[in-house]
Parts: sequence; C-alpha cells; structure tokens
Amino acid sequence: MSVKIYNTTKIYIACPANYASGGPELLHQLGYHFINDLNVPAFMYYYNFDNSKFKTPVHPEYEFYNVPYTLEISEEEDIEKNILIVPEILSGLSLLPKYKNIRKGVWFLSVDNYYFSRIAKKDFFFQRALNKLMRLFHKPPLFDIFSENNLNKLAKKYDYRHDQLLKLADFYITNSNRGMNWFKDLNPLYFLSEYLNPEFLKIQTDLSKKENIIAYNPKKGFSFTKKIISSARNIKFVPLINMSREEVIKALQKAKVYIDFGNHPGKDRLPREAAILGCCVITGKRGSAAFFEDVPIPDEYKFEDREENIPKIIEKIRDCFENFKERYKDFDYYRQVIKNEPQKFVEDLRKIFVKVEK
Repeated sequence: MSVKIYNTTKIYIACPANYASGGPELLHQLGYHFINDLNVPAFMYYYNFDNSKFKTPVHPEYEFYNVPYTLEISEEEDIEKNILIVPEILSGLSLLPKYKNIRKGVWFLSVDNYYFSRIAKKDFFFQRALNKLMRLFHKPPLFDIFSENNLNKLAKKYDYRHDQLLKLADFYITNSNRGMNWFKDLNPLYFLSEYLNPEFLKIQTDLSKKENIIAYNPKKGFSFTKKIISSARNIKFVPLINMSREEVIKALQKAKVYIDFGNHPGKDRLPREAAILGCCVITGKRGSAAFFEDVPIPDEYKFEDREENIPKIIEKIRDCFENFKERYKDFDYYRQVIKNEPQKFVEDLRKIFVKVEK
C-alpha cells in the first residue's frame, strides 16, 4: 500500500514559520526531495507567521533548500488529489480540521514531541516553575521535564488511539523504529527516517587534535549527567549550551567523547553529528537509544542511567581517552549508516509516495 501521486498532485508541508530546529529542517528536506527527486510540486505551508517581526516566514538556515511557500491552502486547492503533511506537534495537528477534501498525513518527527506539545499549565507545574527560576540565574535546570517518567504520564493522559485530530489523517509516517513500535495501532504507518545536512557530512575533522574532553547537552538527562560529572572531577566536561552552530561543531571536533543520557525522542541529531565529527558516543537506553536500528552503536557504549553504572561509564570514558584510535573504529558502522541516510531517505520516500496515471 502506498500514497498515490497523480499528475496534478500538489503537496503542502506544514511548518512553523521562522523557526529552526531538527524538525523544521527535516520538513524542508522533505519538500526539497519531493521537488528534485520525485518531480512533484511541493510547498512549505508556513503557519503562525508574524509579519510584524519578520519580512519572510522562511528561516535563513533553510533558504538554500529553495522550496516555494504559501501561508494558506486555498479552497480551490483543498481537493482529494492534493496532499497536506503536518508535523506531530499539536500546532501542526490543529491544521487538519481546516480542510475537508485534501488527503492528510502526519509525520511523527519524534515520539516525545507529540505528547510534550500538549502540556497544559497544570502539567508538571512545580518542576517547570523551578526550572524557569534556574534559567533566570543562568543555571542548569533542576528537573528533566522531558524525562521518560513524565512522558509515560502524558502518554496515559493523552492516549494517541483516542486522539480525534489524529483520526482526521489518511496516513502516518514516523522517522524512527521506536516510532514504528510506539504508534503501531495507526494505519497505514510508514517509515521515513531523517538525515544530516549533506554539507555537514563534508566537514573534515583532524583526529590528531582531539583532546580528553567530554561534550554533553545539558538540556537532556542532566540530572544523571551531573552525577557523572561529580564522580569524575578530574575530567573536563563541556556543555553544548549558549553556543553558535559553529561553536558547537568546534567543541565536538575537539572532544573525544560525547555523552547523552537524556530521552531520545527520535533519531537525535547531536549524537550523529558527534560521531561524524570524530567523537566516541556513549548513551543511555531511553527512547530511541534502546533501538539498535535508531542508534546503531555497540552495546558496550549504552548504559542504563543508574548510579551503580557510573563507575562503568567513567571507565568506558577513560578507555576512549587512552585508546582513542582503536575506540574510534568502533563507530565506523555508525558513521557509515549516517553517511548513507540521504540516499535511504529518497529510496524510502519513493516507496511511500508512488506516481500513478490518472
């Protein structure tokens, strides 16, 4: 079963205006490949555009994709031969009831964001209030709002099988094997993974300049990461925060190890970028990290985030420091998978969207 593309089909891809992150970039990549590989007219459908702040809804980082855009789908274009694809976040799903005839698809760019975009004011109020206070003092958050425990609470409260907005869609796509497993009751459900920007894959890293440094993202899993930091005071940890894109790249090029003990909503970008830039990658087993297909690194580099595992994690870090040339090779397969992702993306896209004569 596939999604049919007719001779006159136009595809609209909903994306929040003037916003840059992994999700919006993937939406722009989708539009680019519809146009350049499937030869199908595709348009970014930007919503929540504030013309008092911006001259254009296109974020500067995505201008080079050169995907035409619209701020609305006209009544004339709301026809069955056309397709609207929205991201899984609530603001994207809320667009579905606006249109009656166009075929509708939902792309789960992550599992977690489907739920966390629904957080009400009373959800985790105390945790969020304290984190906000910490931000005012430029301190790391006290609580991991996006923890697996909180995710499970939201999953019970907002059961996707009873979501009336999801039921308006004609097909569903997910970008991770975790998503295929999590949303298995949706039908039809297709797999379309993501890939790193091809320009990023061309970056060369001088491994001889690597230092005994650990890079980490303090926005994810920090409650456990800070325990590791406290137990390894003679090791240098560099938080990837308050940095420009170029500064993040330079930090990863310098570090020998990247650790990530947060919940992996989908195929997270930073671990893959770290691997391409020559880091050994150590993760927890939350979210997509539990799936080898999503994070294909040797199991010896994945640890449950339990205190009794901290000595083993530090031992593995030191092993990476002392035997970096050999440990670097342990990630050859991971790097090759990442480099093949752009090609696989197009192959999977052709399997899902098939042209028919009509």
